[in-house]
Amino acid sequence: MTRVVRIDPQRPDLERLREAAAVLRDGGLVAFPTETVYGLGAHALNATAVARIFEAKGRPAIDPLIVHLASVDQLEAVAHAVPHVARELAAAFWPGALTLILEKHSIVPEAVTAGLRTVGVRVPSHPIAHELIAMAAVPVAAPSANRFSRPSPTCVEHVLADLDGVVDVVIDGGPTPIGLESTILDLTVAPPLVRRPGGVSLAEIRRIVPDAQSGSALADRDRAQPSPGQLLRHYAPRATLTLYIGAVAMVTERMANDIRRAVASGVRVGVLAPEEDLLALAPRLAAVGAGGRVVTMRCGTRRDRDEAARDLFRTLRALDAEGVDVMFASAPAGEGIDAAIIDRLTRAAEGRVVHT
Repeated sequence: MTRVVRIDPQRPDLERLREAAAVLRDGGLVAFPTETVYGLGAHALNATAVARIFEAKGRPAIDPLIVHLASVDQLEAVAHAVPHVARELAAAFWPGALTLILEKHSIVPEAVTAGLRTVGVRVPSHPIAHELIAMAAVPVAAPSANRFSRPSPTCVEHVLADLDGVVDVVIDGGPTPIGLESTILDLTVAPPLVRRPGGVSLAEIRRIVPDAQSGSALADRDRAQPSPGQLLRHYAPRATLTLYIGAVAMVTERMANDIRRAVASGVRVGVLAPEEDLLALAPRLAAVGAGGRVVTMRCGTRRDRDEAARDLFRTLRALDAEGVDVMFASAPAGEGIDAAIIDRLTRAAEGRVVHT
Protein backbone atom coordinates (compact mmCIF):
# COMPACT_ATOMS: atom_id res chain seq x y z
CA MET A 1 0.00 0.00 0.00
CA THR A 2 1.43 3.36 -1.04
CA ARG A 3 1.72 6.04 1.64
CA VAL A 4 1.46 9.64 0.39
CA VAL A 5 3.32 12.25 2.43
CA ARG A 6 2.84 15.96 1.79
CA ILE A 7 6.01 18.02 2.38
CA ASP A 8 6.43 21.75 1.78
CA PRO A 9 9.65 22.22 -0.25
CA GLN A 10 10.15 25.64 1.30
CA ARG A 11 9.86 24.30 4.87
CA PRO A 12 10.59 20.56 4.66
CA ASP A 13 9.30 18.42 7.52
CA LEU A 14 12.57 16.78 8.55
CA GLU A 15 10.93 14.02 10.56
CA ARG A 16 8.86 12.86 7.60
CA LEU A 17 11.93 13.01 5.40
CA ARG A 18 13.86 10.86 7.90
CA GLU A 19 11.10 8.26 7.73
CA ALA A 20 11.24 8.24 3.91
CA ALA A 21 15.04 8.06 4.01
CA ALA A 22 14.82 4.99 6.25
CA VAL A 23 12.55 3.34 3.67
CA LEU A 24 15.24 3.93 1.03
CA ARG A 25 18.01 2.54 3.23
CA ASP A 26 15.92 -0.55 3.94
CA GLY A 27 15.41 -1.36 0.25
CA GLY A 28 12.05 0.32 -0.31
CA LEU A 29 10.85 2.55 -3.16
CA VAL A 30 10.23 6.26 -2.60
CA ALA A 31 8.89 8.63 -5.26
CA PHE A 32 9.99 12.21 -4.70
CA PRO A 33 10.11 15.56 -6.52
CA THR A 34 13.26 16.88 -8.11
CA GLU A 35 13.72 20.15 -9.96
CA THR A 36 13.19 18.25 -13.25
CA VAL A 37 10.45 15.60 -12.78
CA TYR A 38 9.41 13.22 -10.00
CA GLY A 39 11.90 10.40 -9.46
CA LEU A 40 11.35 6.82 -8.31
CA GLY A 41 14.16 6.22 -5.85
CA ALA A 42 15.85 3.11 -4.49
CA HIS A 43 19.17 2.38 -2.75
CA ALA A 44 21.50 2.37 -5.76
CA LEU A 45 23.95 -0.14 -4.23
CA ASN A 46 21.21 -2.62 -3.29
CA ALA A 47 20.59 -4.83 -6.33
CA THR A 48 17.30 -6.15 -4.94
CA ALA A 49 15.97 -2.64 -4.41
CA VAL A 50 17.08 -1.61 -7.90
CA ALA A 51 15.24 -4.62 -9.36
CA ARG A 52 12.05 -3.31 -7.75
CA ILE A 53 12.37 -0.09 -9.81
CA PHE A 54 12.39 -2.05 -13.06
CA GLU A 55 9.46 -4.17 -11.92
CA ALA A 56 7.37 -1.20 -10.76
CA LYS A 57 7.94 0.76 -13.96
CA GLY A 58 7.90 -2.14 -16.41
CA ARG A 59 11.25 -0.77 -17.57
CA PRO A 60 13.47 -2.87 -19.85
CA ALA A 61 16.80 -3.96 -18.38
CA ILE A 62 18.67 -2.34 -21.28
CA ASP A 63 17.70 1.15 -20.06
CA PRO A 64 20.17 2.34 -17.39
CA LEU A 65 19.32 4.44 -14.34
CA ILE A 66 20.74 7.73 -13.07
CA VAL A 67 22.34 7.70 -9.63
CA HIS A 68 21.53 10.73 -7.46
CA LEU A 69 23.92 12.01 -4.83
CA ALA A 70 23.62 14.54 -2.01
CA SER A 71 26.90 16.24 -2.95
CA VAL A 72 29.91 16.03 -5.24
CA ASP A 73 31.85 14.60 -2.28
CA GLN A 74 30.07 11.27 -2.90
CA LEU A 75 31.11 11.10 -6.56
CA GLU A 76 33.98 8.67 -6.16
CA ALA A 77 31.73 6.27 -4.25
CA VAL A 78 30.00 5.42 -7.55
CA ALA A 79 32.39 6.64 -10.28
CA HIS A 80 35.93 5.54 -11.09
CA ALA A 81 38.79 7.69 -12.44
CA VAL A 82 36.77 10.94 -12.33
CA PRO A 83 38.32 13.39 -14.84
CA HIS A 84 39.09 16.98 -13.93
CA VAL A 85 36.49 18.27 -16.41
CA ALA A 86 33.78 16.41 -14.49
CA ARG A 87 34.68 18.38 -11.38
CA GLU A 88 34.64 21.62 -13.36
CA LEU A 89 31.15 20.82 -14.64
CA ALA A 90 30.01 19.81 -11.17
CA ALA A 91 31.27 23.10 -9.76
CA ALA A 92 29.32 24.99 -12.43
CA PHE A 93 26.06 23.02 -12.55
CA TRP A 94 25.66 20.96 -9.38
CA PRO A 95 23.35 20.86 -7.68
CA GLY A 96 21.23 21.05 -10.81
CA ALA A 97 19.82 19.49 -13.95
CA LEU A 98 23.01 18.02 -15.44
CA THR A 99 23.82 14.30 -15.42
CA LEU A 100 27.39 13.20 -16.14
CA ILE A 101 28.18 9.77 -17.58
CA LEU A 102 31.44 8.48 -16.09
CA GLU A 103 33.30 5.22 -15.65
CA LYS A 104 31.43 3.30 -12.97
CA HIS A 105 32.82 2.05 -9.67
CA SER A 106 32.70 -1.74 -9.35
CA ILE A 107 30.41 -1.40 -6.32
CA VAL A 108 27.52 -0.18 -8.52
CA PRO A 109 25.24 -3.12 -9.48
CA GLU A 110 25.11 -4.00 -13.16
CA ALA A 111 21.33 -3.58 -13.12
CA VAL A 112 21.82 0.16 -12.55
CA THR A 113 24.02 0.53 -15.62
CA ALA A 114 22.41 -2.00 -18.00
CA GLY A 115 25.59 -4.03 -17.67
CA LEU A 116 27.72 -1.23 -19.10
CA ARG A 117 30.97 0.08 -17.62
CA THR A 118 29.51 3.59 -17.27
CA VAL A 119 27.12 5.26 -14.86
CA GLY A 120 25.07 8.46 -15.01
CA VAL A 121 25.37 10.65 -11.91
CA ARG A 122 23.89 13.94 -10.77
CA VAL A 123 23.22 16.03 -7.66
CA PRO A 124 19.63 17.40 -7.67
CA SER A 125 18.92 20.91 -6.45
CA HIS A 126 15.32 20.43 -5.27
CA PRO A 127 15.31 20.88 -1.47
CA ILE A 128 13.23 17.75 -0.85
CA ALA A 129 15.40 15.58 -3.10
CA HIS A 130 18.57 16.98 -1.56
CA GLU A 131 17.50 16.45 2.05
CA LEU A 132 16.06 13.00 1.36
CA ILE A 133 19.26 11.72 -0.26
CA ALA A 134 21.45 13.32 2.38
CA MET A 135 19.41 11.72 5.17
CA ALA A 136 19.41 8.34 3.43
CA ALA A 137 23.23 8.60 3.32
CA VAL A 138 23.30 6.25 0.29
CA PRO A 139 23.40 6.88 -3.46
CA VAL A 140 19.86 6.81 -4.85
CA ALA A 141 19.02 5.37 -8.27
CA ALA A 142 16.00 7.27 -9.55
CA PRO A 143 14.42 7.23 -13.02
CA SER A 144 11.17 9.13 -13.57
CA ALA A 145 8.33 7.93 -11.32
CA ASN A 146 5.97 6.64 -14.01
CA ARG A 147 5.22 3.52 -15.99
CA PHE A 148 7.86 3.01 -18.65
CA SER A 149 7.35 4.96 -21.94
CA ARG A 150 4.54 7.09 -20.45
CA PRO A 151 4.86 10.89 -20.13
CA SER A 152 7.07 11.75 -17.17
CA PRO A 153 5.39 12.91 -13.93
CA THR A 154 5.58 16.57 -12.93
CA CYS A 155 3.11 16.39 -10.03
CA VAL A 156 2.04 13.81 -7.47
CA GLU A 157 -1.19 13.04 -9.34
CA HIS A 158 0.85 11.76 -12.29
CA VAL A 159 2.89 9.51 -10.00
CA LEU A 160 -0.17 8.01 -8.36
CA ALA A 161 -1.93 7.49 -11.70
CA ASP A 162 0.91 5.18 -12.75
CA LEU A 163 2.39 3.74 -9.56
CA ASP A 164 -0.18 3.84 -6.74
CA GLY A 165 0.02 0.55 -4.88
CA VAL A 166 3.40 -0.54 -6.25
CA VAL A 167 5.71 1.87 -4.40
CA ASP A 168 6.10 2.30 -0.67
CA VAL A 169 6.10 6.09 -0.21
CA VAL A 170 5.23 9.02 -2.47
CA ILE A 171 6.35 12.47 -1.33
CA ASP A 172 4.04 15.21 -2.58
CA GLY A 173 6.18 18.31 -2.95
CA GLY A 174 4.01 20.12 -5.48
CA PRO A 175 4.74 20.61 -9.20
CA THR A 176 8.32 20.34 -10.42
CA PRO A 177 9.97 23.63 -11.48
CA ILE A 178 11.59 22.62 -14.81
CA GLY A 179 9.24 19.89 -16.00
CA LEU A 180 11.73 18.07 -18.25
CA GLU A 181 14.48 15.60 -17.32
CA SER A 182 18.12 16.51 -16.84
CA THR A 183 20.63 17.00 -19.63
CA ILE A 184 22.90 13.95 -19.92
CA LEU A 185 26.52 14.56 -20.93
CA ASP A 186 28.70 11.55 -21.71
CA LEU A 187 32.30 12.18 -20.63
CA THR A 188 33.47 8.65 -21.49
CA VAL A 189 33.60 9.38 -25.24
CA ALA A 190 35.56 11.91 -27.29
CA PRO A 191 34.32 14.45 -27.98
CA PRO A 192 31.89 14.52 -25.04
CA LEU A 193 28.30 13.97 -26.20
CA VAL A 194 24.99 15.32 -24.96
CA ARG A 195 23.05 12.06 -25.01
CA ARG A 196 19.82 13.74 -23.89
CA PRO A 197 19.03 17.48 -23.99
CA GLY A 198 17.42 18.91 -20.87
CA GLY A 199 17.56 21.70 -18.32
CA VAL A 200 21.18 22.66 -19.09
CA SER A 201 21.82 23.75 -22.67
CA LEU A 202 24.65 22.67 -24.97
CA ALA A 203 25.76 26.32 -25.16
CA GLU A 204 26.13 26.44 -21.36
CA ILE A 205 28.12 23.19 -21.37
CA ARG A 206 30.43 24.48 -24.11
CA ARG A 207 31.58 27.30 -21.86
CA ILE A 208 33.45 24.60 -19.95
CA VAL A 209 33.73 21.85 -22.59
CA PRO A 210 34.11 23.72 -25.91
CA ASP A 211 34.18 20.55 -28.03
CA ALA A 212 30.99 19.04 -26.57
CA GLN A 213 28.58 17.82 -29.24
CA SER A 214 24.93 16.87 -29.45
CA GLY A 215 24.71 13.10 -29.70
CA SER A 216 21.01 12.50 -29.03
CA ALA A 217 19.71 9.71 -31.26
CA LEU A 218 16.71 7.42 -31.72
CA ALA A 219 17.64 3.90 -30.61
CA ASP A 220 15.92 0.54 -30.76
CA ARG A 221 15.38 -1.91 -27.89
CA ASP A 222 17.89 -4.55 -29.01
CA ARG A 223 20.92 -3.49 -26.97
CA ALA A 224 21.95 -1.76 -23.77
CA GLN A 225 21.57 1.98 -24.07
CA PRO A 226 24.46 4.35 -23.26
CA SER A 227 22.04 6.68 -21.48
CA PRO A 228 18.42 6.90 -20.34
CA GLY A 229 16.02 8.54 -22.78
CA GLN A 230 17.44 7.04 -25.98
CA LEU A 231 14.66 4.70 -27.07
CA LEU A 232 12.46 5.61 -30.02
CA ARG A 233 9.20 5.28 -28.04
CA HIS A 234 9.39 7.24 -24.82
CA TYR A 235 7.34 9.90 -22.96
CA ALA A 236 4.41 8.75 -25.10
CA PRO A 237 0.66 9.27 -24.65
CA ARG A 238 -1.74 6.46 -25.46
CA ALA A 239 -3.02 8.31 -28.53
CA THR A 240 -0.93 8.33 -31.72
CA LEU A 241 1.01 11.60 -31.88
CA THR A 242 2.52 13.53 -34.79
CA LEU A 243 4.92 16.45 -34.22
CA TYR A 244 5.15 19.52 -36.48
CA ILE A 245 8.27 21.68 -36.32
CA GLY A 246 8.67 25.11 -37.90
CA ALA A 247 7.33 28.65 -38.09
CA VAL A 248 3.76 29.36 -37.00
CA ALA A 249 2.27 30.00 -40.44
CA MET A 250 3.70 26.88 -42.08
CA VAL A 251 3.03 24.64 -39.10
CA THR A 252 -0.58 25.68 -38.65
CA GLU A 253 -1.37 25.37 -42.36
CA ARG A 254 -0.11 21.77 -42.44
CA MET A 255 -1.71 20.91 -39.09
CA ALA A 256 -5.08 22.32 -40.17
CA ASN A 257 -5.10 20.18 -43.30
CA ASP A 258 -4.20 17.04 -41.35
CA ILE A 259 -6.79 17.83 -38.65
CA ARG A 260 -9.46 18.25 -41.33
CA ARG A 261 -8.65 14.84 -42.81
CA ALA A 262 -8.61 13.20 -39.38
CA VAL A 263 -11.97 14.68 -38.42
CA ALA A 264 -13.44 13.59 -41.76
CA SER A 265 -12.32 10.03 -41.02
CA GLY A 266 -14.33 10.09 -37.79
CA VAL A 267 -11.57 10.18 -35.19
CA ARG A 268 -11.34 12.43 -32.16
CA VAL A 269 -8.34 14.81 -32.37
CA GLY A 270 -6.20 16.40 -29.69
CA VAL A 271 -4.03 19.45 -30.43
CA LEU A 272 -1.15 20.44 -28.17
CA ALA A 273 0.56 23.67 -29.20
CA PRO A 274 1.99 26.99 -28.03
CA GLU A 275 -0.51 29.81 -27.60
CA GLU A 276 0.48 31.50 -30.86
CA ASP A 277 -0.13 28.33 -32.86
CA LEU A 278 -3.56 27.79 -31.30
CA LEU A 279 -4.58 31.38 -32.13
CA ALA A 280 -3.50 30.89 -35.75
CA LEU A 281 -5.33 27.55 -35.91
CA ALA A 282 -8.61 28.79 -34.44
CA PRO A 283 -10.17 30.26 -37.62
CA ARG A 284 -9.03 27.25 -39.64
CA LEU A 285 -10.64 24.85 -37.17
CA ALA A 286 -13.83 26.90 -37.17
CA ALA A 287 -13.93 26.61 -40.94
CA VAL A 288 -13.55 22.84 -40.66
CA GLY A 289 -16.59 22.74 -38.40
CA ALA A 290 -14.86 20.22 -36.16
CA GLY A 291 -17.09 20.94 -33.20
CA GLY A 292 -16.51 18.51 -30.33
CA ARG A 293 -14.17 16.32 -32.37
CA VAL A 294 -11.14 18.52 -31.69
CA VAL A 295 -9.74 19.20 -28.22
CA THR A 296 -7.04 21.88 -28.00
CA MET A 297 -4.62 22.47 -25.14
CA ARG A 298 -2.19 25.31 -24.69
CA CYS A 299 1.44 24.30 -24.05
CA GLY A 300 3.15 27.52 -23.06
CA THR A 301 4.06 30.10 -25.67
CA ARG A 302 6.76 30.56 -28.27
CA ARG A 303 7.89 33.56 -26.25
CA ASP A 304 8.30 31.61 -23.00
CA ARG A 305 9.72 28.17 -23.69
CA ASP A 306 10.38 27.51 -20.02
CA GLU A 307 6.61 27.62 -19.51
CA ALA A 308 6.18 25.24 -22.44
CA ALA A 309 8.64 22.81 -20.84
CA ARG A 310 6.72 22.90 -17.54
CA ASP A 311 3.44 22.32 -19.38
CA LEU A 312 4.54 19.56 -21.74
CA PHE A 313 3.98 16.33 -19.82
CA ARG A 314 0.93 17.71 -18.00
CA THR A 315 -0.80 18.58 -21.27
CA LEU A 316 0.12 15.24 -22.88
CA ARG A 317 -1.52 13.44 -19.98
CA ALA A 318 -4.52 15.79 -19.96
CA LEU A 319 -5.19 15.24 -23.67
CA ASP A 320 -4.98 11.49 -23.13
CA ALA A 321 -7.59 11.84 -20.40
CA GLU A 322 -9.92 13.48 -22.95
CA GLY A 323 -10.01 10.20 -24.86
CA VAL A 324 -8.61 11.52 -28.14
CA ASP A 325 -7.58 9.00 -30.80
CA VAL A 326 -4.78 11.04 -32.38
CA MET A 327 -2.72 14.03 -31.28
CA PHE A 328 -1.04 16.78 -33.27
CA ALA A 329 1.66 18.79 -31.49
CA SER A 330 3.76 21.73 -32.66
CA ALA A 331 7.02 23.29 -31.53
CA PRO A 332 9.54 25.81 -32.87
CA ALA A 333 13.01 24.65 -33.85
CA GLY A 334 15.59 26.09 -31.48
CA GLU A 335 18.37 25.62 -29.00
CA GLY A 336 18.38 25.21 -25.22
CA ILE A 337 15.10 24.06 -23.73
CA ASP A 338 13.55 24.01 -27.24
CA ALA A 339 15.88 21.15 -28.13
CA ALA A 340 14.72 19.25 -25.04
CA ILE A 341 11.05 19.83 -25.87
CA ILE A 342 11.55 18.61 -29.45
CA ASP A 343 13.47 15.56 -28.20
CA ARG A 344 10.63 14.56 -25.86
CA LEU A 345 7.92 15.14 -28.45
CA THR A 346 9.87 13.29 -31.16
CA ARG A 347 10.05 10.22 -28.93
CA ALA A 348 6.42 10.62 -27.86
CA ALA A 349 5.61 10.58 -31.57
CA GLU A 350 7.86 7.55 -32.19
CA GLY A 351 9.66 9.54 -34.86
CA ARG A 352 6.56 10.83 -36.70
CA VAL A 353 7.85 14.36 -37.33
CA VAL A 354 6.82 16.84 -40.01
CA HIS A 355 9.28 19.67 -40.74
CA THR A 356 7.66 22.71 -42.39
